[in-house]
Order: sequence, then structure tokens, then C-alpha cells
Amino acid sequence: MLLGITLGWSMYLASMSTTQASAPPIVVRDDRGTLQTFAVVPQRIVSLMPSLTESVCALGGCERLVGTDRYSNWPSRIIRLPKLGGIEDANLERIIALKPDVVLAAPSTRVVERLEALGLKVVLLESNTHADVKRALDVVAALLGTPGASAPLWNTIQRQVEHAAEGVPAALRGRHVYFEIDATPYAAGEGSFIGETLMRLGLANTVPAALGPFPQLNPEFVVRAQPDIVMALQRGIDEMPRRPGWARLNALRDHRVCGFSNERYEVLVRPGPRLGEAAQLLADCVIALSARAR
Repeated sequence: MLLGITLGWSMYLASMSTTQASAPPIVVRDDRGTLQTFAVVPQRIVSLMPSLTESVCALGGCERLVGTDRYSNWPSRIIRLPKLGGIEDANLERIIALKPDVVLAAPSTRVVERLEALGLKVVLLESNTHADVKRALDVVAALLGTPGASAPLWNTIQRQVEHAAEGVPAALRGRHVYFEIDATPYAAGEGSFIGETLMRLGLANTVPAALGPFPQLNPEFVVRAQPDIVMALQRGIDEMPRRPGWARLNALRDHRVCGFSNERYEVLVRPGPRLGEAAQLLADCVIALSARAR
């Protein structure tokens, strides 16, 4: 009996090896234009960006993640995975020890050259715009061996954005929004994925596309621009009136502000599969402002 089981298992493994060997290789082009070829579907994935971690999971590959950056925290099942640092300080030794088949990272990740010099495959994916998000989903789906999975997910995101836009009051359409990324201040410009979402909702952006997707601004620029609505982390909203000159912002004086909790703000600033959820959070905010103004 034992001999029969052993022979049967050996034949199964042999057939699996033959199937994998006969499958065409996976070839993806990352956002630096580099082609990466995988003889078999990657089974051990390291993600060094929260948005890429979320994309892997949304496309059904959560169980293949063996490590993530320190900020990845959604879905909750990945919190227990080894945390490997961030863009500036990814832990090279720990990444190597995990023996990943592929490392997903942003182009600005500092350890990329060293990882590749050690023989690891690294796929770099940008995430400034909606088009970037769509392309990243396509690449991740291909890496997971399910290239057809990204289109339905993207279509769902688009429907969610459209639904959110339908709820924005007509009286608020065209209003200018200042969306703060950091108190220095960095902001989301017209050309960013956040700016694109605001535009889809019928809102305008205080920061023109010419300044880049996420520019650092002169604080006086914001005061002169006098945005109709200010959006930021709640703690950012709370301290804005103490900034030199910012007490003159009409939006702060008239409470035309959206202060987000850390959890909701993370959804807004991660360019991944929760773009539709982010659109609804933004829409809910301006709907509430409209209701208060009546």
C-alpha cells in the first residue's frame, strides 16, 4: 500500500512539473521599461508599498505574500507578516532571507540595485495617477498568473467612483479643494490620483497640474489661493490656524473643512484597489459640508 501511495505521489509531482514546464513564461514590463521573465508563476512575493500589497490581496494573491513594508496594514490578515522597512530603509538582509520570487516596489525604493545585484527579480510600479493604478493592477494580475482578474476589479472601481460622483451636490461642483499630504506643506495636485478623483467628483483643485502630482508649496500660495474646501488629516486641520497667515483662510474660518481619521486618510492616499472607497469618502465629506451650509 505504502509503495503504491509513494508511486502515485511521485507521478502527481511529475505531472505537475510537466504542466508548469509546458506553461508559457510570464513576462511583465515594469514602469522603468524593464522586462522581467518568470518561468513559473511567482509563489513568494515581497511588497514594499502598501498600495501594491493591497493590490496583490485584492487580486487573490494574499497568501503568496511573505513580507511587506512597515506601513502595509490592509487587509488585516497581512499585519502578521514580517515588516521590512520602507522606501528609504528597506531591510536588505531580511528581504533576502525570505527568498522571494519577486519584489514589488516603487521606483524610488533605495535598495533596488542591491537586490538585483544579488539576483532577485524586482518589479517597479509607479502610482501617481489613475492610469498608473490600472497598469499596476494589470502587472500584478499577470504576475499572479491571473491576467484576466484586473479588468473586472478596475471596472468595479470605476463604478464605485461614478456612484460617489452622483451624490455630490450640484451646488458644490467646481469648488476648489486643497488636499494636504503633509504639513510642510505638500499637497495633491491636479495631476495626482487624488486630484483625478476630485475631478471625477466634479470638484476642482487648488494646485494646478503644472506644479506636479504632489508638490511642496510655499505656504503663502495656499493663503493667496483661498481654496473653497480644505481636506487633510484631522490633526492637520486642527493646527492649520496656527500657521503664519493661515487664519486668513476663509475655508478654515467658515469650517469648510474635511478632517479625516488616520484610518480613512490611509484609504485616500493609497493608490490601489480602494480608489472607489476613497472617492466615496471624499463625496461623503462634501455632502456633509453641503448639509451644514443649509
